Amino acid sequence: MFKKILIANRGEIAVRIIKTCRKMGIKTVLVYSDADAGSLACEMADETIHIGPSPAAQSYLIQDKIVDAVRQSGAEAVHPGFGFLSENPVFARRLEAEGITFIGPNPHAIEAMGDKITSKKFAAEAGVSTVPGHMGLIESTEEAVKIANEIGYPVMIKASAGGGGKGIRVAHSDADMAEGFAAVKAEALTAFGDDRVFLEKFIVNPRHIEIQVLGDKHGNIVSLFDRECSIQRRNQKVIEEAPSPLLDDATRKAMGDQAVALARAVNYDSAGTVEFVAGQDRSFYFLEMNTRLQVEHPVTELITGVDLVEQMIRSAAGETMGFKQEDLSINGWAIESRIYAEDPYRGFLPSIGRLVRYEQPEEGDQGDYTVRNDSGVREGDEISMFYDPMIAKLCAWGETRDAAVEGMARALEDTHLSGLGHNVPFLSAVMDQERFKSGQLSTSYIKDEFPDGFRGLEPSEAQKDIFVTVAAAMNEVLAEQAGDPSERTDWTVLIDREAHEVSLSYDEAEDLVISLDDRDLTLSEIDWRPGMAQFRAVLDEEPFTAEVKRAPDGFDIRHRAARARVRVLTPRAADMYQRLPEKVAADTSKLVLSPMPGLVVDIPVSVGQEVKSGETVAIIEAMKMQNILKAERDGVVKAVGAKAGDPVAADDVLVEFA
Repeated sequence: MFKKILIANRGEIAVRIIKTCRKMGIKTVLVYSDADAGSLACEMADETIHIGPSPAAQSYLIQDKIVDAVRQSGAEAVHPGFGFLSENPVFARRLEAEGITFIGPNPHAIEAMGDKITSKKFAAEAGVSTVPGHMGLIESTEEAVKIANEIGYPVMIKASAGGGGKGIRVAHSDADMAEGFAAVKAEALTAFGDDRVFLEKFIVNPRHIEIQVLGDKHGNIVSLFDRECSIQRRNQKVIEEAPSPLLDDATRKAMGDQAVALARAVNYDSAGTVEFVAGQDRSFYFLEMNTRLQVEHPVTELITGVDLVEQMIRSAAGETMGFKQEDLSINGWAIESRIYAEDPYRGFLPSIGRLVRYEQPEEGDQGDYTVRNDSGVREGDEISMFYDPMIAKLCAWGETRDAAVEGMARALEDTHLSGLGHNVPFLSAVMDQERFKSGQLSTSYIKDEFPDGFRGLEPSEAQKDIFVTVAAAMNEVLAEQAGDPSERTDWTVLIDREAHEVSLSYDEAEDLVISLDDRDLTLSEIDWRPGMAQFRAVLDEEPFTAEVKRAPDGFDIRHRAARARVRVLTPRAADMYQRLPEKVAADTSKLVLSPMPGLVVDIPVSVGQEVKSGETVAIIEAMKMQNILKAERDGVVKAVGAKAGDPVAADDVLVEFA
């Protein structure tokens, strides 16, 4: 077994690998860029080596720097994690030539399966069902449009070296193809250093299901069953679960057998994932094989009890797999929510900045569910614009899918972040939706359920009870601290402008009893004091956690996806509040604002130019993605507020119309 491993990655996956290495008694060396100096992974690693500036193209993607770090540290092997050099056969071969072990599959398998074009040709030759498309390289936009018409729209444009949802767009017309082809090539070159692009038919209303495979260097290959990854946003997975609620035993076995056969054909000898696009009728087609560890590997670990990172290390060291297919079975259900630094209320745009507060749910057995939280950041860390905006992968396991869903909802309640936008409210909304609970999923789920974007959910009647009781309880605590002599027990509580009559008392157990609209509610086990961002309590025997913040005239309260301004007032003051006019939002219809912090790639308009609705007026790059901003109305450009290369903040004015 190795004595020292170098981790050629960052963030939560570096932390994840370090944890397994510690368990196995293996020392770790971590390479890091400027942006990751002082990170949690750097703090945990036994040794650290600086490899350059923040952009990945100047640090994590430079093979010479990784090899030099291995030599400097005396490490015997390199774990690449995912992304960066993890699926680069040239890197794997170079390590092999240098006498350094690559903790991943053999270079032949990476080359055969890791390239999206080659893998599809290989799969077709092996008799695996594949999605119709054009597997050859496409050199020009005109050629792409011609091929797309032969395949038939809608067509997916994909970067050959892509991964992580980057370099993928769907075209529904020639115009979409012309614009999308150029954009995907540019994104692919920036993110992967490889601008090759291919096309394939886009399956309508599909599901994304993948099979985890594992092999050793002695010809043993097993399937660790399936994961459903259909909840996606911009082709990036957001919520994953294992197993899939779509599959029956026969389909699960057929997919597993096909994945193992494909892996066996290339002598696969590590952890890998065979991805399928599935129809609602359980038909399935090979999509691609990821020759690396997947972001969503924790859900497979939770239902099988197998540590995939450990198995990758053992396989790389030449050990024989310690179990066979018949030894593996599915135990319970697991769900993973990817917590991102992005603002769901602003179209899920990246929201970089400092993580001012970060309260995480308690890990381990919580009674009806178990929590696991893979995170690479701490309170006070900065989410950089140079990498994916992931904060954590929050996982919940339950004996049944219903238990896992409710466990995830409670774990999300217990997660508090501030200082930047985050998608926890959105993830909570999905957990509360009947469609998600029923398992009726597809890759268009987010677009179907939130066609006009995410605005939060209206509070349910149960959540209104939480808002009222939390506000009343906090008001009581603050009044007691202030020595309020009035001893008032009758209040009007406004949820925004909706009035509820409330009176307060205490029972024999000193629990707070709230008489709300002629109903008595009991609030017990209150865990809150001024300054705390989370209010935990039990309301009529149901535990909950709400996010709370004092406001000048009340409290801002969020429970899951519902939030409101809640005020505790005298009846007269409440009456006056309800008479106040609504605040009118400022008119920004003539402005094109930067939707996120980032770098200006181009502003292809100038002062005095006539612009038609739908024309591109700015391109902003952030988190390795190019965001194309289009005019929402016809007009004449009055002013341009930035130029190519300028850094911009969210809501900076890019273009103003007359």
